[in-house]
Amino acid sequence: MQKKDFIQSVGNTPLIYLDSLSRITGCEIFGKAEFMNPGGSVKDRAALGMIEDAEAKGLLKKGGTIIEATAGNTGIGLALIGNIKGYKVKLFVPSNQSKEKVETLQGMGAEVILIPPAPYPSPENYRIIAGEVSKKEGAYFINQFENEANYLAHYRTTGPEIWEQTDRKVTGFACAIGSGGTLAGVSMFLKEQNPGVKIGCVDPAGSAMNNYFNRGVAEVSPGDSITEGIGQGAVTANVRPCRVDQCHLVEDEIIVNMVHYIIKREGIFLGSSSGANLCAAYLLARKLGPGNRIVTILCDSGQKYVSKIYNSEFLAGRNLRVTGSEDSVFPLLDQKV
Repeated sequence: MQKKDFIQSVGNTPLIYLDSLSRITGCEIFGKAEFMNPGGSVKDRAALGMIEDAEAKGLLKKGGTIIEATAGNTGIGLALIGNIKGYKVKLFVPSNQSKEKVETLQGMGAEVILIPPAPYPSPENYRIIAGEVSKKEGAYFINQFENEANYLAHYRTTGPEIWEQTDRKVTGFACAIGSGGTLAGVSMFLKEQNPGVKIGCVDPAGSAMNNYFNRGVAEVSPGDSITEGIGQGAVTANVRPCRVDQCHLVEDEIIVNMVHYIIKREGIFLGSSSGANLCAAYLLARKLGPGNRIVTILCDSGQKYVSKIYNSEFLAGRNLRVTGSEDSVFPLLDQKV
């Protein structure tokens, strides 16, 4: 099928049957291949949705400047779509993100400002700084964490695609939270179609979502995760609509072993957030039992993480033991069920 341009290529990604996870759990587990979006990640959907929303509201006009705080993938979508539409893109990125992401953003023509990590709502946090700079420069601040056009993009596209691609028989959906847009939009749509669909979530160390969903308190958990693009310390506009039935805290060592397991068993080269999502799908499958049809999000490829989760020296420096074996993943996850 021919596409007019980059923008028309966003979305309609395939579902990939994950034989190894399905075999172990007795469920049908599918990964939605969001790494096949033209910008290489699920964030292309949100980037497009938020830009088009701003245009429709008259907040963004050709020749203007977009500012955003991003761990990388939203910035990639904004940079590419901004090029097509004639916008300058300035991105504030935590300095602990992979060098591959930073170099990719710069190569796409975005201006990248690296900000040392600081908790939200510290005035030194990259999100706060991006918002302040946008006011001073008269630029449009995308603000993916509070911009409801984020989750609505997934409500209009990702959710309906999953519903139809599973012949309307999906019984579970699971993923982690970055901005919250994917989980909010998909969970809302699927629950509207069938209130019996169960929604699972996982959270890395140092985030607050596990405590929020299980205790109703957005209290940050101990630890410092190496995962990128997931982990939220506050309840934002894109977190509030999430319809979550179960949430678990999952450690880095399990997440990283999951991505190494999947590349060995399924031949799919994924980033750390996808590893977390696969853990979420497995935990939901264990909770629901055999015979269920569960979907998760394969957010992006592993190409932007070679220097970290696929680098033995980096992993050793963080005392992470990575083998990619079944024993390094599933017995540890089973303890959380």
